[in-house]
Amino acid sequence: MPAAKSAPVIVWFRTDLRLSDHVALHAASESGAPIVCVFILDEDSAALKPPRARPLGGASKWWLAQSLRALDASLKKLGQTLVLRLGASADVLAKLAKETDAASVYCIGIEIASERKLEADVSSALEKVGIELNVFPSDLLVPPSRVRNAEGRGMRVFTLFWKRVLSTGDPSKPLPAPKKLAPGPKIKSDDLKSWNLEPTKPDWAGGLRETWTPGEAAAQERLKHFLDHDIKSYATDRDRPDRDGTSRLSPHLRFGEISPRQIWYAANFASARKPAIQSDVVKFMSEVGWREFSRHLLHDHPNLAEKNLQGSFDEFPWKRDAKALRAWQRGLTGYPIVDAGMRELWHTGIMHNRVRMVVASFLVKHLLIDWRDGEKWFWDTLVDADPGSNPASWQWVAGSGADAAPYFRVFNPILQGEKFDPDGAYVSKWIPELAKLPPKYVHQPWEATPMELAAAGVTLGKNYPEPIVDHKMGRERALAAYKKTRS
Repeated sequence: MPAAKSAPVIVWFRTDLRLSDHVALHAASESGAPIVCVFILDEDSAALKPPRARPLGGASKWWLAQSLRALDASLKKLGQTLVLRLGASADVLAKLAKETDAASVYCIGIEIASERKLEADVSSALEKVGIELNVFPSDLLVPPSRVRNAEGRGMRVFTLFWKRVLSTGDPSKPLPAPKKLAPGPKIKSDDLKSWNLEPTKPDWAGGLRETWTPGEAAAQERLKHFLDHDIKSYATDRDRPDRDGTSRLSPHLRFGEISPRQIWYAANFASARKPAIQSDVVKFMSEVGWREFSRHLLHDHPNLAEKNLQGSFDEFPWKRDAKALRAWQRGLTGYPIVDAGMRELWHTGIMHNRVRMVVASFLVKHLLIDWRDGEKWFWDTLVDADPGSNPASWQWVAGSGADAAPYFRVFNPILQGEKFDPDGAYVSKWIPELAKLPPKYVHQPWEATPMELAAAGVTLGKNYPEPIVDHKMGRERALAAYKKTRS
């Protein structure tokens, strides 16, 4: 039943911080009713507390603050403001509905168990005050209910999953941003600064500010630039951390500043215009597909960040080594490609995807440290820390997940560096103490002569560490542990 035009509609923003292709906002706009836009920082709802869910990490909180400012600025151009409220979503929305005499609440659904439970709790609370919660389809390209195997379960092999998604055809076309929104009653809002989402003492977010411009406008600009310029060599350059060959859209997707549908149609339009980039577009869209696959896995396995998908790994002999874990976190392992990646992560809140695989493999295989320890660190330091992609990718590397990498694949950090950063440009950028080494030594500085090290200003063990584990020994130890587990 459409809302009465005299009574406002509340649009509850969640992980969908944009105006375009926002089905709930579009429906509210089409109703003609006055609109109240609200975002709730929910740290109180039982549905969102561990083990059902977990709070945002530090880098994600920083991004959220910027994204909320950007959304509020966009709403102001339409005569609206974003109301900020802190508390349990069910209580906040029920109180806000009574405060505004709202007719209904609109939101986009989230296909995650904890979020579905939250939606149920909100619906129940609103029913008690005579208000209906209208939940619109989620941001996934295809809902999990449409991608099932013969037994009715979720698919565990990515290639088969993505083939099934592609076989469903194009998703519905993205919706334009509303041209106008009827203003609702003026409502008191929390001060964003009072939420303490941004670090102050110490302020470690300088590198994030240098690197990123959160918000819907920046997301659309980034997509356009990528499809106009960088896509043409994506299939090869995506593996080169020394080149700007990736889309860098992941944090924008994480916070819903852009939708998968918008990327789908923009990429396919670009491909139709430029046949030469079709293979690059196909590869790029398969990476968007991995996000989709990971979210489907999370739908079927809500404890994806805690429990091995393959039960045989429950007895894996992980090592508790706080010193080695700390060296890995700080980028002081003595393996340049690993350390460069970890330092890039700390400074920018992101890490090149190829390097992510290398540093993850190093932690779980060379050091035999539990993948969950690495996943938690990424959760706190990544601006694109996605509840599906982050644990699914860590389990893939560890070998414990769906469609996992073979247990005997142990990335050689030296060869990976030489192959994908052949001139050492990436390492030199993030490890300036190695910048003067000849390229042939930058990925294995211990092979340089004492004279060459001295000329480059490198003193192993002092201004750059020696390797904390021997590659050959680490690989053999990992293979023995994996073999024992599999038997």
